Amino acid sequence: MLGEKTPKTARGRRTLRKILDAAEQEFGARGFHEASVASITANAGVAQGTFYLYFDSKELLYRELVADLGSRLRGYLAEAVADAPSRAEAERLGLAAFIGFVREHGNLYRIVMESQFVDPEAFRLYFMDFGAAYQAGLDRAVQTGEVRAGETEGRAWALMGISLFAGLRYGIWEPERDIGPLVDSITDMIARGLAPSPVAAPAGEEPR
Repeated sequence: MLGEKTPKTARGRRTLRKILDAAEQEFGARGFHEASVASITANAGVAQGTFYLYFDSKELLYRELVADLGSRLRGYLAEAVADAPSRAEAERLGLAAFIGFVREHGNLYRIVMESQFVDPEAFRLYFMDFGAAYQAGLDRAVQTGEVRAGETEGRAWALMGISLFAGLRYGIWEPERDIGPLVDSITDMIARGLAPSPVAAPAGEEPR
């Protein structure tokens, strides 16, 4: 999204990373309107003039930060599920990794949610990109027979909703909670649905 200002050297990329990391802390702690470029650059250890080599304004930095957080999260999840032996296991590993990422990036929710007022298009793209990646994974699982055939866009967004609220409660509100049993329970619901298990039938009869 930086266009012509995308750094072309390793040093430039390191400087950009410092600015984005400092912005994550500043915007998360103070919100967009109270955050300042001066504070961000001071915390990043760079001059204000250097900031403007990468961004023309605080607004453009915020937009880039939202996109960066989304990209890093998707990469983190992709790595977490890369060796999953099944789609069900990928859902379990992915949910646990998502909550873990939220715990490591405690400002994620505030920054992303505030972006719907600061930069609605950045907010929309954050979720649209996430949804596209999720749907692509479900499509692959349908092709391999791990997930039953059917419309996958709505499924992807429904599963994203589960992760969003699980991350809010267990990543932000209860970061010390043991999520193992919770993730297993949620994954079981995803795999089996909410229908009760069939009642065992006497020998020779169909299950009820």
